[in-house]
Amino acid sequence: MVNELLAAAAVADDHAPLDDHAWLDLVQGGRVGFAALIAIEEGHPHPVGYAQVTRGNESWAIEYVVDPHHRVPGSVVGPELLAEAGRLICEQGGGHVHLWVSRSGPASDRVAASIGLRPGRALYQMRRPIPVEAELARGPLPQTRAFVPGRDEEAWLEVNNRAFEWHPEQGGWDLATLKEREAEPWFDPEGFLVHEEGGKIAGFCWTKVHPDHDPALGEIYVIAVDPAATGRGLGRGLTLAGLDHLAHRGLRTGMLYCDAANTKAVKLYVDLGFVVNHIDQAYVGDLSPASPPGVPADPPGVPASPPGARER
Repeated sequence: MVNELLAAAAVADDHAPLDDHAWLDLVQGGRVGFAALIAIEEGHPHPVGYAQVTRGNESWAIEYVVDPHHRVPGSVVGPELLAEAGRLICEQGGGHVHLWVSRSGPASDRVAASIGLRPGRALYQMRRPIPVEAELARGPLPQTRAFVPGRDEEAWLEVNNRAFEWHPEQGGWDLATLKEREAEPWFDPEGFLVHEEGGKIAGFCWTKVHPDHDPALGEIYVIAVDPAATGRGLGRGLTLAGLDHLAHRGLRTGMLYCDAANTKAVKLYVDLGFVVNHIDQAYVGDLSPASPPGVPADPPGVPASPPGARER
């Protein structure tokens, strides 16, 4: 039943309601510190909302989704789910909390504030038509090869974790995390482009196809350059190589996520013709075990589309 709710939300929002980390927690039964909450309303044979709590190494993550037919003014589905998720966190000792909301707005600001969360990181989803105009390439693209499962994992993890040492979602991956992605039906090693220098991985562009979107989207899922190889335009070249691969797959729209505060990366993508399609918002705060949050007496309006964004 939860899968049906998530599918309906994905169609309504043109956006996956859970990010990859949360989705894998759900389908694999969750890790230590995982809890799932379902909202049921009398007279409805299906869930009208779903929330998920996951405990990370240094913080808690909350994701929630409300049935599209129940996103009406005065609805308490979102506020009650979020309040219960907050209570669970407080019962487990409290801590720092991250809540992601796609296409955020004043309503989601109010719902997040009801449990003491405030706006934190903003994430751009950026898109552009593909194929890319030849003049943007500024020379030949870097040579790449396909990722080889069973051989490249450890070398790739070293580069990824160096490049994303600062990043709360993409940094600190281990072999199990990568293997989970490789086991997903969307994984295609041919679209996982690896650039080598001196026999070592110097950068990569990992792509992902979203065929259920309208139009279908080709995503630059994760892209990075080893810190030892930065400053030579390799990131730009790998972005173009990824878009070129997606265009050859028949995709006509390229997409990626970028932290709004990463002005250098945003400028690069704007120079490559990307424009912001929408903004996802992280809400953050610290919940104390001594003061669990509750539902406001006068609940705020309907929450925005469900969370599920990440920087890639």
